[in-house]
Amino acid sequence: FGYADIEKNKKADANTKYKIGSVSKTFTAVLVFKAIEQKKLSLDTKLNKFFPTVKNADKITIQNLLNHSSGIYSLTDDENYLSWNTTQMSEKDLLDKIALGESLFEPNAKHQYSNSNYVLLSFILEKVYKQSYSEILKNQITTPLNLSSTYLGENKTDETNIAQSYIYKESWKKEPETHYSIPLGAGAIVSTPEDLTVFINALFSNKIVKPENLKAMATFTNRYGLGLFEMPHEGHYGIGHDGAIDGFKSMLTIFPEQKISYAIIS
Repeated sequence: FGYADIEKNKKADANTKYKIGSVSKTFTAVLVFKAIEQKKLSLDTKLNKFFPTVKNADKITIQNLLNHSSGIYSLTDDENYLSWNTTQMSEKDLLDKIALGESLFEPNAKHQYSNSNYVLLSFILEKVYKQSYSEILKNQITTPLNLSSTYLGENKTDETNIAQSYIYKESWKKEPETHYSIPLGAGAIVSTPEDLTVFINALFSNKIVKPENLKAMATFTNRYGLGLFEMPHEGHYGIGHDGAIDGFKSMLTIFPEQKISYAIIS
């Protein structure tokens, strides 16, 4: 329902592609487990192997990044974030910002959601695969599953059937667009509801990662799994993730017992 593009008077349809925000994190977590299965990483690999300048890097593990128990502050909480989020950033730019932040708590002391965790995981994946995050996503997930509408968004606003996002200020105005280089695997993926449900169905059918790794992803402490959250609904046990970026909102949930999944993006 509604419009994909108000200026072009283009209505949305089932093939309209939307930014999915932090639902991207589930894709990134899957990529991490693919790397683990390919012996490129382990859950116990320390952050200082890649980024020693981050505080507590000698104590923070890949698992801490996955389940938000690292204590690393979130880039998106930077009071000046909205002054630079539309500008392309390099790995060094973002790493410098992350390294400047104080540790919020000792690793494993508690859980606190932080986009920085998944930005760092994106860079780690690029290092171990020696490819861009976009290429890794394509090679490891979207091509094997034939997810033709799922990819890392690269601000191609003229691409076919891409939804624009708007805010109402006396009339509809386009939302400022976060540059994809900032959230990467924490929030920069574009997809459709159909592709998302194909993805989560394949994940929970053990078609992407091994059963023991899916079990690790879906083992929860304080609702935090490894790239997944508990998503209960009306007394039913659901698992998935939600997201928000640039006015887009998304939700992806599977109910394993009922073998039902759904995705909503607006």
